[in-house]
Amino acid sequence: MIFNHYSAKLSELDLAFSRAVPPGGNWRDIPENLPSKRLEQIRKSAAEGKGSRSTYYGRLLPNAPSYTIGTYYTRPGNGCFLHPDAEQHRTISHREAARLQSFPDSFEFSGSQRQICMQIGNAVPPLLAMQIAEALGPAGQMVDVFAGCGGLSLGFKWQGWATLAATDFNRDAVDVFNRNVGGRAFVGDMNDDAVIDRLVESTRGRASDKPLAVVGGPPCQGFSTGGRRRTESDERNHLHERYSLLLDRMEPDFFVFENVTGLLSMSGGAFLERILAGFDRVGYDTCVWKMNAAEYGVPQRRVRVIIVGTKKGIKRLPIKPLEWTSVNAGDLLIERPATTVWEAIGDLPAVTAGENLRTPNYRNRPFGDYQRLMRGSIDPKAFLSSTRGDKANLAA
Repeated sequence: MIFNHYSAKLSELDLAFSRAVPPGGNWRDIPENLPSKRLEQIRKSAAEGKGSRSTYYGRLLPNAPSYTIGTYYTRPGNGCFLHPDAEQHRTISHREAARLQSFPDSFEFSGSQRQICMQIGNAVPPLLAMQIAEALGPAGQMVDVFAGCGGLSLGFKWQGWATLAATDFNRDAVDVFNRNVGGRAFVGDMNDDAVIDRLVESTRGRASDKPLAVVGGPPCQGFSTGGRRRTESDERNHLHERYSLLLDRMEPDFFVFENVTGLLSMSGGAFLERILAGFDRVGYDTCVWKMNAAEYGVPQRRVRVIIVGTKKGIKRLPIKPLEWTSVNAGDLLIERPATTVWEAIGDLPAVTAGENLRTPNYRNRPFGDYQRLMRGSIDPKAFLSSTRGDKANLAA
């Protein structure tokens, strides 16, 4: 069964917009005689030099990676989310968004349609997480905080890591985590001392010969440059202090802290320095990686900041994984082009807007290793071995 192959219902006006936009096109292709307050605002903003809004009402290009899959991919006016096939007048389905995030078809999301959008859009792509885990060296055990539906844990699991415990404040996301990754997640708020107590307790009696890691990233809306309000007073911006408290009490060998690139520029960079200083105070050396998922086999331009920390006394910090796919044509250093949208979703059956297709039938046999990965006919390690050509930069 192909789970979650649901495409959101669109209004007649949005359907008319969709018919006007070709692959690679956007709101500029929509005739001005189609009345829309939303389009009036976009045109006015562009004319005033406040940004081109180039992705709004955009249709994906089949032969390129997608733009970032956010939590509003069911709304054509909020980004480039129209299906790349110009004959399908709809936004991408949940399953297509999940594939662009590198979640396999066996991973089933649940909850309201809005909750599913949040689970998929907020996740770390598992394929990217797997390569971060690989850079840490031999697999060990981990605790996942702000875990969402489990993108980080799934990627670490693919690399051989075991999740001892995970937590998130969203019950639907925790249910999805437990059903798909393993039953170690619980509902909790990191501001609650009892939650930190429970996470620390989960590591009692762990295998002493295996490394221990804490992974996760606080909610990113407070750092995002796409937000309307971006201020240090946003309470979500201070959850890093709770993260540091957990490190201080648990004393893992490694940690991985993931967030949006807006973290780099908050308060002119001073905010990041305070976060790093907090990690230093509790005994961790750190390095900051800026990673574009599209350069690591994921069919999506998703740029994130990854802070990796090691307990002081470990000989060296992990080395950032080498990029092995290129988003730029003609790149002389990286020959392999990025995985494209069509390579990711081209075998999924056609649906119409508002249709929730429940079928075991794909459009055709899988073409390419990425579709084989999504359909479970090749495992993640075999996928990386066959596609990147041993270009990994391992921290053995």
